[in-house]
Parts: sequence; C-alpha cells; structure tokens
Amino acid sequence: MSSPKTIRWGILATGGIAITFTKDLLVDPTTRGVKHVKHAVVAAASSSSKARAEQFLKDTGCPTDAKAYGSYEELAKDPNVDIIYIATPHSHHYQNAMLCLEAGKNVLCEKAFTVNAPQLKLLVDKAREKKLFLMEAVWTRYFPLSIYVRELITSGRIGPVARVLADNSVALNPEESFKDGKNRMVNPDLAGGALLDLGIYSLTWVFQTLYLTQPEDARTPPTVLAAMKKYAGTKDADEHATIILTFPRSEELGGVAHAVATTSLRVASAPGGTQDLPTTRIQGPKGEIQVYGPSFRPTSTKLVLGDGTVEEKQWPQPGPGKGSGWYNGFGSGKQPEGEGQGMFWEADEAATAVLEGRKEGKYESLAESIVIMEVMDEVRKQGGLVYPEKIETTKYPTQL
Repeated sequence: MSSPKTIRWGILATGGIAITFTKDLLVDPTTRGVKHVKHAVVAAASSSSKARAEQFLKDTGCPTDAKAYGSYEELAKDPNVDIIYIATPHSHHYQNAMLCLEAGKNVLCEKAFTVNAPQLKLLVDKAREKKLFLMEAVWTRYFPLSIYVRELITSGRIGPVARVLADNSVALNPEESFKDGKNRMVNPDLAGGALLDLGIYSLTWVFQTLYLTQPEDARTPPTVLAAMKKYAGTKDADEHATIILTFPRSEELGGVAHAVATTSLRVASAPGGTQDLPTTRIQGPKGEIQVYGPSFRPTSTKLVLGDGTVEEKQWPQPGPGKGSGWYNGFGSGKQPEGEGQGMFWEADEAATAVLEGRKEGKYESLAESIVIMEVMDEVRKQGGLVYPEKIETTKYPTQL
C-alpha cells in the first residue's frame, strides 16, 4: 500500500472556528478510516499581530517549525502552503479569498462563502482562471451521517422527496449576549444576523436533500418566498428568517417539491438543549427521514416508513478516543473526551481534491454554492436587509 500524501495547510485568522478546525485537522486520519492523506499545518496568520499567530500555533498543538505571520499577505505568499483555510467573518471572505487565489493558493473558505452572489461568481472565475481548488467549508455535507441520508433518498426508500422542513435556531438572548452590538452575530459591518451565519445550515439540508440528490442535468434553482425580522439592537441584521422554496421538477422525478428553511437568534430548534425533536424532516410518499441534533452537527437519524418500519442510527464523531485526554468543541461547548468536532471530514475532502487535481468539492459544486448564495440574496432583498457597501462591494482590494 502506498504511503499517505501530506497536504500542507495555512490557517488564515486565529479565532474560535480556526482553533476548532485546526485541532480537528491534526487528528490522525486513520482514526476515521482515512489512509490516503495526512494533514500538516505549516503556517498561520493573524491580522492583529505575529504574536497572536504564534500563540494560536502553540494552543492548537501545531509543529514547532510552523511559521507565524502578522499579516494575511505574508501567509498567501508562503511557498510551502498547499491550501489555505479562511476563518474570518463572512464579511471578509471575498477580500481574503481573492487575496489567496491571486497568490496562487487553493482555498477552503468558511461559510457563508461570501456576502452576496456577485462576489462568489468573481471568486469562482478567479479560481478557474488560475486553475485552483475552491470550496465552501460547509462541513456538515461531508459527515457520514449526511452521506447516509442522501443515499437513503437516492435509494428510493421514501419515494421522491416531496417536502423538507429544516430549522437551525439558537436561543442566544442577543440583547444580553451581544450588548455592544459588535459581535459578528449582530454587527452589520460583519454581515451579522441569523441568515448568513445560521440559515446557511437550514438551506444546506434543503439543498443536499432536494437538489443534490437529483440528476445533475435535472437540477433547477428554486423560487423563493421569504419573511424576515430585523434585530432591533443593530437594525441592519436579521433576528429571524423563514424561507419557502419551490423546486421545479419533472413529473417523472416526483413533480414540484417544497421546502421550508428557518433560522432564529431568539428561539431554539430544540428548547433546553434536548435532542428529542428532529431539526430536519425529509418527507416522501413512503415515509420520512428525521435528523436529530443541531443542524450543523447532527448526531442521530431516524427512518420512519409508512409500513411501520423504524430504523434509528447514532452518529458519534470519531477522534483520538477515550483515555486520550484530548478535547475539542466550539465556543463554550465541548465534545466528549476523544471525540472530534467533525471538521476533519471537509479537510479530508479538500486535501483529496487537491491531490486528485479536482477544482471543487465532491458534495457541493461551485455552481450549487452560487445558487444558494443567490437564494440568500433574494431572502435579503425581500426582507430589506442591505449591508454596508464596503462589504457588499466586488471591488478588490477594498480595505475593511
């Protein structure tokens, strides 16, 4: 058997999501059955200082010879970096990703990909011009759980999907949690609000079950009807968004299908942190698939068929295992000892694509990412949500 190939990563930004991703990235891939690729972090950059990048590398357990940079420009120029993971707020994704692509670097960019579809289209054009890999880091799409759900659908066990209900809502009490209005969840200057940060996951479940599972030549973008409530604390950020999507489909494939994707800062998908309510329901004439746990990191599934069949499955994330003394999580949340957050699956896909010479992700094409950004643009249009010009602009470079 051939030895695994090593992909050399650069980490752009050093906040919470970068810490979680990097810790997962450094877990031995064989703990999840991946033997063809290994990951190495060779550099990280903080826009605030080199010292902060040095501390980040130390805190995440990176090799001592990994380089620390005090600017993103230095990271983008590092010849030892194969791919850059972008972990800034989505307000900055367009500028940061364009910097990396212009420098000839492959890119895995956090979600939401950009602030608007015109920005994303220009990134895609640049990646194709430079013959580089570009992928949105929608980690959930690459979970074994998600692959299983899509395989259930394409197997026909519930019949053609007729309706999807997807919710990703978290009761954050924004007035208390984000008093100064500067947090990325509510700050207009950071493209704050429920839609781009949380609603992307609701739309992920809709699209990966109602769009991706159709034959490629049959996929048609949906029409959109949306309602939005602004967050009073900062005015130009959304507190709730609810989207009704109608997917055109031939009669042979089941006819028109509907979806409801909803998200909220104010209320929770499952009050009290319980996991006894499905956050996503995928319904067909023969039954439905229920997905439990947060939409971004679901933990179990239930197949319920009209003939009385019920199949339940638990989906814990792999990792170093119990007794390892290793922990990961995000924010104040921590997973059980030795259990990864699950961000390594998207890293494996990105690394594999780079090795194979592919230029986009296997389970979310760049074309599909654009369609989803266009849906969110339409939701914002109907809700009257416009962000400051400096983060909506397609002008590069723009100082943020």
